[in-house]
Amino acid sequence: MKTILKLFILCLTCSLQGQTGTIKGLVIDKQSEIPLLGATIELLNQDNSIGVITNENGYFTLKNVPLGRQAIRISYVGYEPLTLPNLDVTSGKDVVVNVSLTEAFGELDTVILTAETNKDRAVNKLAAISARQFSMEEVSRFSGGRSDVGRLASNFAGVSAPDDSRNDIVVRGNSPSGLLWRLEGVPIPSPNHFSSLGATGSPVSALNPNMLKNSDFITSAFPAEYGNALGGVFDLGFRKGNTDDYEFTTQVGVFTGFEAMAEGPLGNKQGSFLVAGRYSLIGLVGGGGTSATPNYSDISYNIDLGTGTYGNLSLFGIIGNSDIDFYGDDIEKDDLFAAEDENSFVKSNFNVFGFNHRITIGKKSYLKTVASISSSGNNYTEDRFIEKNTPNERIIKYTESDNKQNRITISSLFNSKLNSKITLRTGILFENIKLKSYLQDRDEQPDLNNDGDPDLFTFRDTDESLNLFQPYIQGRFRLSEKLTLNAGLHSQYSSLNSQFVIEPRAALNYKIAPKHNLSLGYGIHHQNIPLPILFLNEDVNGELVQTNKNLDFTRSEHYVLGYDVKLAKSWRAKAEVYYQNITKAAVEPFSSSYSSLTEGADFDFNNSVFSLKNEGKGYNKGVELTVEKFFSNGFYGLLTSSFFESKYKGSDGIERNSPFNNGYVTNLLAGKEITVGKAQKNVLFFDTRFTVSGGRYYTPADLEASRQAGFEVLLEDQAFSKQYDDYMRWDFKVGFKINSKRKKLSHQFFVDLQNLTNRKNIFERRYNRLTNNIDRVDQIGFFPDVGYRFQF
Repeated sequence: MKTILKLFILCLTCSLQGQTGTIKGLVIDKQSEIPLLGATIELLNQDNSIGVITNENGYFTLKNVPLGRQAIRISYVGYEPLTLPNLDVTSGKDVVVNVSLTEAFGELDTVILTAETNKDRAVNKLAAISARQFSMEEVSRFSGGRSDVGRLASNFAGVSAPDDSRNDIVVRGNSPSGLLWRLEGVPIPSPNHFSSLGATGSPVSALNPNMLKNSDFITSAFPAEYGNALGGVFDLGFRKGNTDDYEFTTQVGVFTGFEAMAEGPLGNKQGSFLVAGRYSLIGLVGGGGTSATPNYSDISYNIDLGTGTYGNLSLFGIIGNSDIDFYGDDIEKDDLFAAEDENSFVKSNFNVFGFNHRITIGKKSYLKTVASISSSGNNYTEDRFIEKNTPNERIIKYTESDNKQNRITISSLFNSKLNSKITLRTGILFENIKLKSYLQDRDEQPDLNNDGDPDLFTFRDTDESLNLFQPYIQGRFRLSEKLTLNAGLHSQYSSLNSQFVIEPRAALNYKIAPKHNLSLGYGIHHQNIPLPILFLNEDVNGELVQTNKNLDFTRSEHYVLGYDVKLAKSWRAKAEVYYQNITKAAVEPFSSSYSSLTEGADFDFNNSVFSLKNEGKGYNKGVELTVEKFFSNGFYGLLTSSFFESKYKGSDGIERNSPFNNGYVTNLLAGKEITVGKAQKNVLFFDTRFTVSGGRYYTPADLEASRQAGFEVLLEDQAFSKQYDDYMRWDFKVGFKINSKRKKLSHQFFVDLQNLTNRKNIFERRYNRLTNNIDRVDQIGFFPDVGYRFQF
């Protein structure tokens, strides 16, 4: 009877304690990336000790974890212990973490300080400088971010994005077209809705942040496995679905739209599925810089078939579609994307399908192969009103553009940990890029057929294919406990004109003291001239010829010096100084201010630059400072400041500001979580973001010449000589998380007040064809974003 009574009291106590959560994940060796059997995972800061060990596949599951922010310690014999603090345990979803442990350089001392994981360190162990990782939680946490990976990156040092209408990433003064997007180890087209040929940004991202695992953002001196990029690298990966339980999420937000996600176990080999879909809602509530209604949707998935005798195989992909119709009669003069004398229609799509295979070879090596098929397309049609609002009003077809890019990509790499001090990685990336591009436009064209309208000229009518081969080899050498060298060679060959280049890369890290680290990085990088420029048609004696087709790669040499210091527990500071020397940019064959380094800041590329030569130069230089408080005691903060200069020379030899030379950018972010309720299981959270930066440089228009021509005529001899006013914006976000007391479910609400002061940041000055004046157009003013998430 006493035993039964004790069991009854125990069960009653458990029920009163309410719902708990689960922390699960994978523990691997950092150098070999092989799972570790028998690693110990302990829940810290609790009265009752909870611990588990990893199974033969390196997986662990820690159950009955109290809700709220928790910390775990991972240890393994012969390895440096690691602590993961501030894991957000909720009742609606399991917490999944991937842990990499570093083998001790020598014998571990009897007493050793346990290191905490650093978000400023990249997931890729060979990315040793100008790199940091970011998490799914960060993408969704920061105010003003719209759950957009690109907008998240704008908070990091060295990144400038003073444009509310687009998520283009300007890294250290480089053109956004110099950015490389990678998913699961292979390059992909711009992963955005409403994207255009050659652009890397747009108004809306097609990447669902709820699909992402911790990923890397690299701003300079990239490791040898990254190629065909000058400015930066987004190296993204999809997380695996829950391997034990079925979980579901529904959420709604102004910018992200309606979303549903499902995940759960698949098969009996630790397989899983993860599928998410989104559909736009912004058209129902308005906003976004235009009165037209944007429509967009995307589906993302990651299907892991588990690990068997022949390794692990997973399938991943994204399907995205978008369209918007602009009707001139409904357009206001301050519309960011359209004009009152145009009817224009935009359609775009973005698709990726791939498989990822990995097999372990021996105890310290693996072979990873990723193959993908991706495509991006956009169609733009514009009808122009001639003499609008007069008795002679008529409509003519003004622009027709239809672009389709298909790419087949195969990447294979072999990684081997020779010992605790040396890790080698070698591989090859092959890309077959097929481009079908058609562009007819009347912009700035003469009237040779005397019909009263500019002629419709065919700028591109391309059906081309090119192959890129990128073999590389790199290594990580722990020369001593304090000194680590990452070095390698990347090479690149293009079948378009038989270009071949070799690019050395190196980064040296020296641990001056336990809390102080010095880094030095160097790299040579090359990139194709943007495809819209490469395949332009020039009228040569009545024949259309692609006179830019044989242009060489643009070359950029990176130098970086960095210093890290751990100021206190959960606090760190970082400073980097860099210089980038750019050569072989494309410029015109006669004296001109044009350079391909100025392209990529808008939807369109220049259509009137022909017979270009690789004689342009430029440079970027600057200093960056980061002070960051990682989440602890319910508080986090981030201060980043960048002071930089970005210059270029066209064929006229005059040094000019690039359009990306904002001069400075400062971001201040901070947030606070407060546990509330009798059981202290619910959370009230606040987040704020303040940004200020120098204005963009622009080329002024010649008003009288524009009036005579009927279109905007720029003063090219004064290219990028004028600067817009400084950009400033303050965002504030408040929300509430509710964890169920009994069931596995949770709720989250938030209100994100963007541009809280309604500051009028300038978007551009542009010639108005109806009024024959130059109008100032401002960016998006105050806009509230609201959202709700339900997990079960």
